[in-house]
Amino acid sequence: MTSPNHSRMASRVLLPILSIRKAQSGLALAEALIKMGAEHIVLAGLVSVGRDQPLSRGAYRARSRRRVLARLAAQRPDLPLTVDSHVRVSHQPLDDLLALVHEHTCDTVILELGGKGERVLDLPADEVIARLGCRVIFQWGSLPEKPQRILVPSRGGAHAGHTLRFAEALGSAVGAEITVVHAGSVFNGGHEVEDVQLEFDTAVTREVNLRGTLTELIETLEDEQAEHDLLVIGTPAHPAAQGKLGDRTRAILNSVGLPAIVVHAPLELLAPPVRYISPAFTVNVDKWFAENTFDADEFRDLGRLVDLKRAQNVTISLGLPALNEEATIGKVITTVREALMERCPLLDEMVVIDSSSTDRTVEIAESLGVPVHRHPDILPELGSYRGKGEALWKSLHVLSGDIVAWIDTDIVNIHPRFVYGLLGPLLMSARVKYVKGFYRRPLRVGDKLQAGAGGRVTELVVRPLLNLYFPELSGLVQPLSGEYAGRREVLERVPFFSGYAVETGLLIDILSHYGLAAIAQVDLKERVHHNQPLEALSKMSFVIIQALLSRLDEHQLVDMLYEPSRSMKLVSEDNGRLHLDIEELEDVERPPISAVPAYRTRRRELRRNGGRLAVGRARGQQE
Repeated sequence: MTSPNHSRMASRVLLPILSIRKAQSGLALAEALIKMGAEHIVLAGLVSVGRDQPLSRGAYRARSRRRVLARLAAQRPDLPLTVDSHVRVSHQPLDDLLALVHEHTCDTVILELGGKGERVLDLPADEVIARLGCRVIFQWGSLPEKPQRILVPSRGGAHAGHTLRFAEALGSAVGAEITVVHAGSVFNGGHEVEDVQLEFDTAVTREVNLRGTLTELIETLEDEQAEHDLLVIGTPAHPAAQGKLGDRTRAILNSVGLPAIVVHAPLELLAPPVRYISPAFTVNVDKWFAENTFDADEFRDLGRLVDLKRAQNVTISLGLPALNEEATIGKVITTVREALMERCPLLDEMVVIDSSSTDRTVEIAESLGVPVHRHPDILPELGSYRGKGEALWKSLHVLSGDIVAWIDTDIVNIHPRFVYGLLGPLLMSARVKYVKGFYRRPLRVGDKLQAGAGGRVTELVVRPLLNLYFPELSGLVQPLSGEYAGRREVLERVPFFSGYAVETGLLIDILSHYGLAAIAQVDLKERVHHNQPLEALSKMSFVIIQALLSRLDEHQLVDMLYEPSRSMKLVSEDNGRLHLDIEELEDVERPPISAVPAYRTRRRELRRNGGRLAVGRARGQQE
């Protein structure tokens, strides 16, 4: 819910009639603002006369404006309208406009944006915005009377909620569908906007998600424009760009061949950003925890899961990231394959993604007949980085399934539930798009196991920070767990950090793009694995905090005055003497893999082949 201070976008709306041609579309915009809670609309007439002519030349046009104002008011008796019958005539109407704003105590003005997005009232657009100092809704181009499909580019942050609320209100007023573009590739599974914490009355019908450059954003909008007839876009929210239309906004307007509405507001007047959290949000997290927390035992009926899989006509891939896991990888492979591929055809393929192991990991996997890919050899033209996140990102290129699951290969007490527990919520609910596992993690101290002592980075670093800044995720029991699964349409459209921060980054980005309801968690009971030493956990924490800071900056939750250090000083002891070892630690952020041309080519080839999986099948299964 929104807070009382941000319950509506506007209170009193000034619609100055400068062009008869734009009068009807301007009134439609004003009506959308009424739907958002505006109390009143003021219709006023402005006439501009050339500086080389006497103002008396504007008398005829002033009479025409008064007739238009009266006609508009008569057409819409259902709207709370006031007509200012005093039509202003001037050489430069901005001064008269400022007087009208003051006289009628309006906080929002609807204006026409001219040329290439550079002129308003025959003045530089930035000058008009700065002098008005209030919310402004610009019309650009010939707006359709009743748009059917509205395209909304959004980058999150302060202006995103403001712009999206206006687009939704306009869509509701005219019965239009809305496509939201989060800077990417097309995701065609819309969900209720409520799921992303926006107080909308209707559903966004489609979402388009990417993290890319302005060029990539424009290319995506150009791809989408043929299916839409109106663009709704906001001005920059960054403090340095306040009071300006913005080069990015102009570039989009001039590149995308659609008429547009540009929504602007000073930061202090903005509606809450996309991620605004109300005081009642704790109740929503509790509700999510109750509804989206599962137990692996719920999915023990593997025949039922296979029936659901076949009914949905989906394929499922399992990726096994590995680095020097010769002690456990063999049992992981044989246990999962026997239960979920040979006895029961739940998995369609299983592939090992090796990070250049120096022990017998690869030899063991290959001897068991499982395909093995070294992650540095996947998409070699893109280079390679160390880390599990890099292996997961590249595995999307070689795994073929519609649903992709990953489990670590160091699990000592491996059981099929580590896989079917993750797949169950995805097969049971179309709303669920990403599933995290959680479990008890006993800590091995010498020859003994201490129950519940594992997960030190989770409890001391990650969960406290998520509670502080991303409280939507505060119900996740183990955000850093290495067992998770998701729909390809989601996983291919979010970035991956290359190392320790991959799990945290995926959670925040999937939350941002798809909402909390798209995430689920499942209790996988107990997991026994090799615990890392304290120094390694310190490095892990350092990298994860870096990633969290980058997301805080992107979401405008903190103002980063300088780049955080990438150098970590580690205290070491040598013969009783302390000294510092310095390491450069940083995760590289890989873009959504759907932005990689080679990946898109491979997916097209798979679609042409009917999505047929070619590797890692169970013995006896047909191609």
